[in-house]
Amino acid sequence: MDFGLTEDQRAFQRTARDFARAILAPQAGRWDEDKHFPAEELREACQLGFGGIYVPEEFGGTGLSRLDAALIFEELAYADPSTTAFLTIHNMVAYMIARFGNDEQRARWLADIIAGDKFVSYALTEPGSGSDAAALKTRAVAEGNAHYKVNGSKAFISGGGRSDLYVTMMRTGDDTARGISCVVVEKGTAGLSFGKPENKMGWNSQPTTLVNFQDCVVPVANRLGPEGEGFKYAMMGLDGGRINIAACSLGGAQACLDAALAYAKERRAFGKSLTDFQALQFKLADMATELEAARLMVHRAAVALDNGEPDATMRCAMAKRYATDICFHICDEALQLHGGYGYIKDYQIERFVRDLRVHRILEGTNEIMRVIIARKLLEAAA
Repeated sequence: MDFGLTEDQRAFQRTARDFARAILAPQAGRWDEDKHFPAEELREACQLGFGGIYVPEEFGGTGLSRLDAALIFEELAYADPSTTAFLTIHNMVAYMIARFGNDEQRARWLADIIAGDKFVSYALTEPGSGSDAAALKTRAVAEGNAHYKVNGSKAFISGGGRSDLYVTMMRTGDDTARGISCVVVEKGTAGLSFGKPENKMGWNSQPTTLVNFQDCVVPVANRLGPEGEGFKYAMMGLDGGRINIAACSLGGAQACLDAALAYAKERRAFGKSLTDFQALQFKLADMATELEAARLMVHRAAVALDNGEPDATMRCAMAKRYATDICFHICDEALQLHGGYGYIKDYQIERFVRDLRVHRILEGTNEIMRVIIARKLLEAAA
């Protein structure tokens, strides 16, 4: 078992790190303050190959692995978890279109997505069905053989109103998970509208809105795969999404740990450097140890997904649950170590605390991760 990185992995990790430090880090605080969506900077990231990281090269993507993606997203999130998280969603949708779409759909959409000329969103959650995603109510009724008429709403959609394409789970059949299909809705479609941007605790560099469908007529040709396959696609997409958001947590926690180390070496109290206090040394040691454990879990889950291992879904849930919980704790500990300065926006720690808090909720809450893990364990023990 080799825990080292290849030369290629070190190269694109370095590219991501340089981009994050030069482009994202100097502006992340302002984007958070102004609720600014950094479209041009996201396009710059796409020009580096970060718009279709694990889309196969034959479809115009970078053709990297889930582990490679985790390395990239951790480096980008070191500067800005919010903007990086939007890029992870963009990549997840690009992959879904590449994998589940047909040749005509890939030709229509993928090149623009990978280049960042079109931004994409993933629409699963509804106002009345969050964790119970299979209970979604948005319904698409066939209008002849060529169109669906769609009615319903999606909630908490990252990129709502800003993205150009919305990969949407909607009910085309019965009221079970088998009645759900995956349909791409293009911005500008009659009957598609958006709620006001949510006023959020964090993730302020990306808009989050309701997405509403009112007699929205969408071509059947926009459906990915056969009818009734949407819920399966959604769950498969979420396995990778959980690794991605866990990787974003790693980046944010590493930034906060580094800031805590630097502050502790500079700050003096009671005539001594903070680093002379054993209680603080132990705190830093625990933060570093917990972060390394989380990173190993994320990388192991990514390899399981890359290899199609039978326990990949469980490992993705474990990694997401542990990494997002522990990395939020590390950021909070870093803020505590900074004292009052940690609460001031100039030091940026509070931005990481706010951004990483939502990671424990999205891509399936950490309570749902425990349900998935327990279910898989019990199935294996049966």
